[in-house]
Amino acid sequence: MRRQLIAVLVILAIAWGGLAASFGNGYSPKLGLDLQGGISVILTAPEGTERDLLEVSTGIIRNRIENLGNVQEPEIAVSGERNVLVQLPGITDQEEALDIVGQTGQLTFRPVCDIQGVVDGFPVGVAPDVPDACSDLDIAEPGPEGFSEVDDPTVAQWLPERDDTGEVVATYLVAPASLSGADLANSTPDNTTGFWAVNLSLNDQGADRFAQLTGDAAGFVDGVHRRIAIVLDGEVLTAPPVANDVVPGVGIAGGSAQIGLGANGTEDEAVDLAVLLRYGALPVQLERSQLQKVSATLGQESLSTGVLAGGLGLVLVAIALVAYYRSLGLVAVIGLSVFGSLLILIYTALGEINGLNLTLAGVTGIIVAVGITADSYIVYFERVKEDLRRGMILDEAVTEGFQRAYRTILTADFVSMLGAVLLYALAVGPVKGFALALGIATALDLVVARWFTRNAVRIISRTGLGRSGLLSIERAARVTP
Repeated sequence: MRRQLIAVLVILAIAWGGLAASFGNGYSPKLGLDLQGGISVILTAPEGTERDLLEVSTGIIRNRIENLGNVQEPEIAVSGERNVLVQLPGITDQEEALDIVGQTGQLTFRPVCDIQGVVDGFPVGVAPDVPDACSDLDIAEPGPEGFSEVDDPTVAQWLPERDDTGEVVATYLVAPASLSGADLANSTPDNTTGFWAVNLSLNDQGADRFAQLTGDAAGFVDGVHRRIAIVLDGEVLTAPPVANDVVPGVGIAGGSAQIGLGANGTEDEAVDLAVLLRYGALPVQLERSQLQKVSATLGQESLSTGVLAGGLGLVLVAIALVAYYRSLGLVAVIGLSVFGSLLILIYTALGEINGLNLTLAGVTGIIVAVGITADSYIVYFERVKEDLRRGMILDEAVTEGFQRAYRTILTADFVSMLGAVLLYALAVGPVKGFALALGIATALDLVVARWFTRNAVRIISRTGLGRSGLLSIERAARVTP
């Protein structure tokens, strides 16, 4: 009995003590988008897009979002044949994240041939002396708003530049692209001069192209600098002028350069531009086909509802178990609390280590798993009652009953685990959360049954709760001692 008592005390210390220590130190399960609010976006690729291209695009989008620095554990995955699911829980700036996610076109560097509008706070309406790349161009016909609706890097076209509110502040006539985001090796924000800028590093091929591009665009006429537009998804991100000291025909060599943001440039602008430059080039064009915003209030309501439903279910299960199984029912209630505590600890640990989020679907999976765990207790207790009715002594009934019941529990949990694995492997989005919760809880059910339930029942079978009294095991089995 001493060995069983030590085993029970150890698992209670791990479950209850670990949970108390976790909450006492401020650790708790990380919540998913549907429980804490955020946005969910589905991006769709053209028909016939290969899955490899979607996988590459997914990695680029993930890097881009994670480098924003204010998105908690984004979930970005290929969904179906040509969709990319992007879930951004707990974001502090939804519009900024949406803008970054929406920037899915190919990044290009294009010589500026003409400008109409306001650039750097000054109205512009006269073209600078155009670089050679702008000579004798066939210009794509602009749309009704004065600029092209579709970005085509192979032709000259008018493209817009927008301010923070989305209003068009200038339109640029740009030549065909001379450089793409694939030629960039890295981009980082910089403030060493006291003004924010973005440092560029190019690969070998990109360095040669950049030298050619800046060499063609170097120089200025009547005080007007020639510019190079950085275009993403059909819009001009920025169009910095070529510096005075760049020699025409030679350009900027060495594979590195700097984009200055001017005296009014901010750190946020530098960081965002660096992220877009570094992760802006996707191998396939993606369009936003579905958008869902979940407010923090709605997420909290979902969490509260799920917790309330689970709590009420536990109370009803506990009452039924105690009423029918007496002291065995008390073991089941304590065992369910151990099961729940360990499950919360596992989700907390996985959240800290791997960024696992608990979603509403996961809560549903946990509630279903509570029913599976309760079934395990019922299987065991019914075996004990059956053996007692056949005349077996209590100690033998408890031992033999568990051995036979555990085989049944293993079989049932194997089926549940198989279903959870298949769901997780084949499904996407919230269904994965359900499958993961079900799988973890099913495995935990086997551990609790083996190390807690078996030992706890053997302990009470050797006390008054086993052989006599209203709450005794034999009374529950309707067997007179």
